[in-house]
Amino acid sequence: MAREPAYPDDAPVDPPPGRAGADEKKAGSPRTKHIVTGAAIGIGSAALVAALLYANRSRRSDKA
Repeated sequence: MAREPAYPDDAPVDPPPGRAGADEKKAGSPRTKHIVTGAAIGIGSAALVAALLYANRSRRSDKA
């Protein structure tokens, strides 16, 4: 990562883009936690359905 540039003391400078609010993102909002939880439940449900379909695959071929 590049070093931070040095500015004169009397020059007002805004923080670089992308760095503002970095401390707020670390805390994590409740909305973000809910989205992550929902995604995890969705992935887990899909994995469970796939496992059940795979387990019942041998039973289907016996009937045919």
